Amino acid sequence: ADLRSADEQLGRAPVRLQALLESPRGIRDAGAICAATNRLDAVLIGYADLAASLGRSPGLAMQTWHVVQDSVLLAARAAGVDVIDGPHLTIADDDTFRDAKRWVRDLGFDGTWVIHPAQLQSAIDIFTPDAAAVEDARRVLDALEQAAAAGAGAAELDGRMLDEALAVSARRVLAKAASE
Repeated sequence: ADLRSADEQLGRAPVRLQALLESPRGIRDAGAICAATNRLDAVLIGYADLAASLGRSPGLAMQTWHVVQDSVLLAARAAGVDVIDGPHLTIADDDTFRDAKRWVRDLGFDGTWVIHPAQLQSAIDIFTPDAAAVEDARRVLDALEQAAAAGAGAAELDGRMLDEALAVSARRVLAKAASE
């Protein structure tokens, strides 16, 4: 209801919205929240408030949040909304921070908030596809295009079977690389 109200109040203004999910109710209703308005660009997980409301200790390993992360990710993807990881509640750019951000990147998250400017470059590096990933994505799409031109529904590249699912992943890599 809050998102729909914000959407109405913004009228024709070219403003986009993000929603921070930081309560059990917010996680439970992630699907409805993600589908509330076409103005919603992204949802985020607010770990500190969520942990407090669940009675969890601060500083738990990111894997502790896997069920929550997957449920928000599924809701966001079903609605065509980006999913951004909430901030890691330290100011250090250390192995713990980088491992947590690689974890959510590998789950499929699109980016992260950071608490401190010291973390910014690592976050950018982690969520921006590297040159090898970009080249592989291009090769995947080229191989599929060649297969389609030859009338085949799938292709092979470097011992991998390629199909539309891998094309979707390749397009996502290229879109992320282009936006950086």
